[in-house]
Order: sequence, then structure tokens, then C-alpha cells
Amino acid sequence: MKIRLITFDLHQTLITPRYPIHVQYARAFEPYLGPLDHQALKRSFGIALRQLQAEKPLYGNHKSSWWSEVVRRTALEAGADSNVLEDSLSLIMPRLMASFGSKEGYKPFDDSFGVLDALHSLNLRTAVVSNGDSRMLSVLRDLGFPLFLSPIILSEIEAVEKPSSEIFQLAVQRVNVDLEEPIVPSECVHVGDELECDYHGAKNAGMNALLLERTGAEKQVTNGVEEAVPDLHKVLDWVRARI
Repeated sequence: MKIRLITFDLHQTLITPRYPIHVQYARAFEPYLGPLDHQALKRSFGIALRQLQAEKPLYGNHKSSWWSEVVRRTALEAGADSNVLEDSLSLIMPRLMASFGSKEGYKPFDDSFGVLDALHSLNLRTAVVSNGDSRMLSVLRDLGFPLFLSPIILSEIEAVEKPSSEIFQLAVQRVNVDLEEPIVPSECVHVGDELECDYHGAKNAGMNALLLERTGAEKQVTNGVEEAVPDLHKVLDWVRARI
């Protein structure tokens, strides 16, 4: 087995919120809604996000209104006054959408750039496969991610999301456009932090997969997954042994 393409998830793989999401939400809410309990916001955001992902996959084909509903439910469940919230939501949303579309909302992990550069120096292709929306393009540009990290496959743009095999296949197809010797899925490895979306999704698409379990991340029931790594440096080691 020879690895020629490494695809990466984004959230909690290459990038992470610059401050915890509930903290950033609290800061955006406070001028309009007053102070809200941070732990209540953390809990209500998780619930709201999972609800909308189930009710309206792929951002409901309109990311702004989709995220507006996530924010509305998050604030309400954390104790915000419903009338004040409805009056101020149109002021809160532009701030949050802009923040999470730039380096104000995100930062790269310490190992991201170094590992990407090392893979590139080995003449390997790297790409992104993410269940993110189009703002991730501006986030990556703003953070200075290299242009050779390409293509950037985002679920909102492609209208398909992980763990579907189709989104992984799209990445391989896009890379193969300018290659004389096409890459096949068995020559690819996908790296991500979610067991179903990243690990099993890539495996079902015929790719290799590494489950990223960073220190401090919420533990998952992995049922003895052997291909787990604690950081991107271990990904680099794994790939080097297979080129």
C-alpha cells in the first residue's frame, strides 16, 4: 500500500475555535441580552446544534437562517428573554457570522502547518473534506493555510456530507483532474476526529482512515479502533512508513 493523498477534516483536526464557542457566544450576546451562564450556553449550544443537524441537514440549503436558528435556540435554552432576543437577533448574527468566518473565531492547531509542509515536501497531495459551510474558505485564507492544501471539499457547497462515500470520492476525483496517474481510494488516508463521519465514512469509501484523538478532546466509544493517533505528527509518521 502506497499513500499518495491525505485528506483532513477541519474542525478539531486542523483548526479549533480561538476561544470556546460558548464563550464567544456569551460575548456576542451580552451587549443585547445581558450576561448568560457559560455552562448553560455550552449545554444549550450542543443541543441546538444536534437538533438542527438532524432536522435540516446540509444547513437547510441556507446557512444564515440555519445558524440563526441555532443561535436563537442556544440563547433561549440558556435563559435569554425571548422578546429581547427576537428584537436583537438581527444585530447579534452578523457579528457571530463574521467572527466564525475569520481568524477572530478560529486558530490552527500547533502541528497543522508543520505537518502539512512536511507532507508537501514528500510530494504528497493534501486536501480537506469537511462538513463545514462556505465560510471555511475565508477562515483558511485568513489563517494563512497553504494553497497546496487543495481541493477544499465542503458539505454546504457540494450538497453532500460525511459520512457519505460520495464526499470522499469527490476529493479524489478533483485531485485526479491534473494527474497522469490517477489516485485510487486505497492510496488515500483521511484524518479526522469523528468516529462515524471521518473514520467509518472514509473506510466505507475504500480509503484508509486515522481517528484523531487529541489530548483533552471529548472521548468517544471507539470499540477498539486501532488506527487512532494523538496528534498530526503521528499522522506524518504513519504516512512516511507507507510511501
